Amino acid sequence: MGKLAVRALRAVLVVVLAGTVCVQALMVWALAADPEDGSLPLTPLRVVTILGLVAVQVAVVCVGRLVGMVRRGTVFSHAAFRYVDGVIGSIVAAALVWFAVTALNAPGQRDDPGVTVIMGGVGVAILGVALIVLLLRMLLIQAVARDVEAARMRAELDEVI
Repeated sequence: MGKLAVRALRAVLVVVLAGTVCVQALMVWALAADPEDGSLPLTPLRVVTILGLVAVQVAVVCVGRLVGMVRRGTVFSHAAFRYVDGVIGSIVAAALVWFAVTALNAPGQRDDPGVTVIMGGVGVAILGVALIVLLLRMLLIQAVARDVEAARMRAELDEVI
């Protein structure tokens, strides 16, 4: 990964993290503020939004750590698994949050249930992304195993020489 790509990705991660923290702070402030007429039903959506933003923040931090490992050349190690697992967990959490939003929105869609079906489909698509990252984790397992095997063979060759 080139230096420009790493810097660009880090800049995007910083902007996303700062943006989610700001929105999260506004949501917490909105929960703590005196409810106005008609705003009380939004409280569950605000809580779900805060939880969804936490999932995004976990993913951003884990990707940031992985980018650092790529820059240092240590991404093909067992230490990378915890960050990949964090990304997978945050994507699954985001899907669960989306399903909660769908459930909260469903009663208002009695006349047009297609919206709820589409929202459910989006949740399934989010879970599909988690499965893709899980597949990439399996590829990382294979790469780490080959790297360990190559290091063992190099050590054996060094002994012979």
